[in-house]
Amino acid sequence: MRWILVHHHFRPGGVRRVIEQATPFLVAGRATSVLLISGEAPELAWFHPFARRLSPIPVSWEVEPALGYAAETRMAGSMIARRVRSFLRRVLAAGTDEDWVWVHNAGLGRNIILMRELARICRRWRVKVAWHHHDWWFENRWNRWAEMRRLPKLSMRSVARASFPSGPGWLQIGINRRDVARLRRGFPRQTVWLPNPVSFPSSGPTQSNEAGARAREWLARRLDDDRISPVWLVPCRFLRRKNMAEAVLVTRWLRPDAWLVTTAGASSEDERPTWERFVAAARKGHWRVRVSVLDRAGEGAPSVEDLLAASEVVVLTSIQEGFGLPYLEAAAAGRPLVGRRLPNVVPDLESLGLRFPTLYGELMVSRDWLDWQAEVARQKQSFAIWRSGLPRGCRQWVRLPTWLETTAVEGVPFSRLTFTGQLEILAASTLGMAHVADRLNPWLVPWRQAAGTAELPRISWDAGAIEKLSGDAYARRFWNAAHRAAASKPASVDAAERVQAEFLRERLGPDHLYPLLWARET
Repeated sequence: MRWILVHHHFRPGGVRRVIEQATPFLVAGRATSVLLISGEAPELAWFHPFARRLSPIPVSWEVEPALGYAAETRMAGSMIARRVRSFLRRVLAAGTDEDWVWVHNAGLGRNIILMRELARICRRWRVKVAWHHHDWWFENRWNRWAEMRRLPKLSMRSVARASFPSGPGWLQIGINRRDVARLRRGFPRQTVWLPNPVSFPSSGPTQSNEAGARAREWLARRLDDDRISPVWLVPCRFLRRKNMAEAVLVTRWLRPDAWLVTTAGASSEDERPTWERFVAAARKGHWRVRVSVLDRAGEGAPSVEDLLAASEVVVLTSIQEGFGLPYLEAAAAGRPLVGRRLPNVVPDLESLGLRFPTLYGELMVSRDWLDWQAEVARQKQSFAIWRSGLPRGCRQWVRLPTWLETTAVEGVPFSRLTFTGQLEILAASTLGMAHVADRLNPWLVPWRQAAGTAELPRISWDAGAIEKLSGDAYARRFWNAAHRAAASKPASVDAAERVQAEFLRERLGPDHLYPLLWARET
């Protein structure tokens, strides 16, 4: 069989990481070739090592710009559809009915025409398809709805059927069990939970290595820091959902002499305005922050894995993750992780045998540290604009957040502020903050004591976690699910609409409301 891998692009990020980790195990002993198809060519510096890992299976790629993000193609919807159909017919015609198509992020909404046309032709030609869902267009990514509304004849039904296509023997893949539970209500026999694979050192976490030592020297030069101060690392691109201002605050409160370092810059043009404000605020306030150290770093720059080994602590303050690879990357590198206990991620990882001793629920701040009335006005205005841009039938499900009206308690979660409000607190004088911060966040005191002596506890795991998150286990789960799906009845005709409606109701609930993600200017 041919293994055909479909993604809008192969840029650095979590999806590409899953692809490079999982593909060798999925195709071993099964595929005669691997074909990557996307809207842009992969970087050769990534593609060649990827192809070598799959050897002797030949690997190739084909590019059609109409497969990329629709908003970036500058093509009319009818042109995208014609080019996608022509391309897919040519590519799929060269194979057999044993081929598998592995599609990433159908539910992200960046090109629903591609997903619609791919589903149609694969259904007609009885091609096997695995729809791998990493992110959702309706999970605080409402700019996607504005993009999709530009397409002709768009409806919520058409969006649902493009996001959750169904066909004989097809798979719906979820990366956390909360999403999988909802997928199973529409696709009970076609849905599988596939936690992302990761390579753990069999002898336990690696405390240090030669590459990590070189990375520390490289970081010291990059930071122009002769003292080689401790580095707390955020191993990701800049997105608003990464809640980067909170990473600054928690590092400042726990380890004020540490540098907070991020590996990459803005992930897209949508994120660039906020990223530029963050960089300007850090520069103006002389924060111990260095962003995007790997961007344009040149030859000899360390890998993300080497930077993890060189860092004292990994920081992950995201308010939203699908799976949360940095949790596992920190574990594999043997580094403590200070971060948020995301309810759709951490319970899954704990069920696989991992233990995270330094995760918190919310970082609480005092309303007195900013102009609270101005913040309330910003949030109400931003909320009204954001709500008016939701699909009309969804607006009834969302209400003004309760924290705007509650004044009985002093504290408010830092994550529930606008970006402007977060920057206001970061720019405020720290005099008098420490006592209040410790009172609002009792976990800060013991963690600060441990961080001051570089003794924060590391992530631990039992022996079963290594096997459960291995590439072999990943492949077994996939092919067992494929066997079950092949023997099951097709999903009902309204499955996609029902699943999407359930997701929408949940994702518009109060737990998922974050002013950071309502509008670009916040």
